[in-house]
This record gives sequence, structure tokens and C-alpha cells, in this order.
Amino acid sequence: VQLQASGGGLVQPGGSLRLSCATSGNTVTIIYWNWYRQAPGKERDMVARIDTHDSAYYANSVKGRFTISRDRFKGTLNLEMTNLKSEDTAVYYCTAQSRDKHYWGQGTQVTVST
Repeated sequence: VQLQASGGGLVQPGGSLRLSCATSGNTVTIIYWNWYRQAPGKERDMVARIDTHDSAYYANSVKGRFTISRDRFKGTLNLEMTNLKSEDTAVYYCTAQSRDKHYWGQGTQVTVST
């Protein structure tokens, strides 16, 4: 499974940004599709997950502001981010999990600043 994230950039506090992750390869074994992020000096944390039934999970810090979705036709995993805060600044990674493997894409930088 190959993953390619895009859509990061610089945005002002309160603004919005949409991340997209192009997926390819043998995705039939994938159970969970995730977005993780890693801020400078901090551990990498999961912010959102969607499963094969389109059930979504969100970290408390982003609940109500971020929306994860998957477009099966286009083969993309998306993360809509609204009301962005400075603490959302991080490198964001899209990932895919099967029963025994965890695939990672390269990160995309999101910076929330004036």
C-alpha cells in the first residue's frame, strides 16, 4: 500500500485547510485509515481514524473541528480541518492499517500562525 499526502501549508488561526492522501496498491486488506500528526518536540499522535464501515474516531483535541472521510472511487483519504489553532501546527501523516501491517505516507507540514 502506497500513501501520498498533500494539502499542507500556512494558515491563520481560525482558518481552514483540507489535507488529501492518495492511496494505491492492495488496499483490500486495510481495516483502518488514519491521520497522525507530530508537533516539534512531541510524540506522534493519532488525530482521526475511519474504518471500513465509515465509522470515525477523533482525538478530543480536534473533535468538532476536523472531519475525516474516504473517497473509495478516487482512492483518497481526506481530512477537513476548520477553526485551526496554533497547537494544530505539526507534520501530518496519513496511514493505513491491516491486521498485521501499518503503512505510512510521507508527512505534510501544517503551520497555523499569524
